[in-house]
Amino acid sequence: MSKKFIPLSVPNLKGKELDYITHAIETEWVSTGGPYVKEFEEKVAEYVKVCGAVSCQNGTSGLHIALQICGVTREDEVIVPTLTFIAAVNPVKYIGAEPVFMDCDDSLTMDADKLLEFCQKECSFKSGKLINNKTKKHIKAVLIVHVFGNMADMEKIMSIADMYNLKVVEDATESIGTYYTEGKYKNKYSGTIGNVGVYSFNGNKIITTGGGGMIVTNDMELLNKAKHLTTQAKSDELYYTHDEIGYNYRMTNLQAALGLAQLEQLESFINIKKENYNFYKENIQDIKGLSLICFKDNIRSNYWFYALECSKEYPLNRDEIIKHLSSNNIQSRPIWGLISDQKPYLSSQTYKIEKAKYYIENVVNIPCSTNLTKEDLLNVVDCLKKPQ
Repeated sequence: MSKKFIPLSVPNLKGKELDYITHAIETEWVSTGGPYVKEFEEKVAEYVKVCGAVSCQNGTSGLHIALQICGVTREDEVIVPTLTFIAAVNPVKYIGAEPVFMDCDDSLTMDADKLLEFCQKECSFKSGKLINNKTKKHIKAVLIVHVFGNMADMEKIMSIADMYNLKVVEDATESIGTYYTEGKYKNKYSGTIGNVGVYSFNGNKIITTGGGGMIVTNDMELLNKAKHLTTQAKSDELYYTHDEIGYNYRMTNLQAALGLAQLEQLESFINIKKENYNFYKENIQDIKGLSLICFKDNIRSNYWFYALECSKEYPLNRDEIIKHLSSNNIQSRPIWGLISDQKPYLSSQTYKIEKAKYYIENVVNIPCSTNLTKEDLLNVVDCLKKPQ
């Protein structure tokens, strides 16, 4: 057994995190006010090349606001992936809208071809609205998740959205730093192609604020609306006048201080992630029955999470691999359970969920932290090479 515990994904806090947080404490700006919040928003917007950004408490709150500012109401439906973390879909229900679940393709992101097929065969386009033939409800938006740092097929998805007047919310919570290297959206970052994008800075993400998120858009009206709603919808800050229901969703200055230091290291983190991914890929390819799911050729991925695919040729199944790694002090996890199979969503509409069912049974996430040593990587590979 490996003596050293190798975690799945933990933060790398070796930059100026302590300096910035100490400064925030010394100046007593620790809550939702403070200069680091504004600076972090500006730096994220500059990095992903959008006109502005609004910080929030986490990716989930960001998605809640994103759907709301895109005009989704309780009368509407939103097309969502079934293969993702449930936090991507729950905000649809926060608003009171209904999700329609879509299958994934081999990149684990939403199947754009099935999305088009669903719109063509299961819906009617009337007076500028996509109407679900089964429920008679207006499908207002599509929520796209860029899974594990891969990119969904945004060219096809945006074309479909334009065709059927759909708003596009990008859940880029796992993919900050990923961008297209060719095609219509060359040099466009994940989260900046649809109407609104959302990033997460949870503790296991490539950069972290402990907890926190960021809403980004190139639409100043939507940006101002997001800022208004995340700060309790104050129309007059001095006299505490509120013109609608708002939310206490703002990021703290302490979180932003941490995030700013992390953002300064993002490109170096991506380089490390890529090197470690390539090391795994090179050393795992000779293990019969195992392979790493690839990142698309037309993107520069942030390589956030590594997805190990196991076939019947490997002696262990998914659960046995997780147990085997754990017995060697190596943390791993299965991919998420399909959201459409979860108790709150059993009555929700689904469309041809096929590949997602295969992948949840045959994918294991393996350690991917940016502070892994070569010895750590070798221990993981050696453990996989010796399944008994």
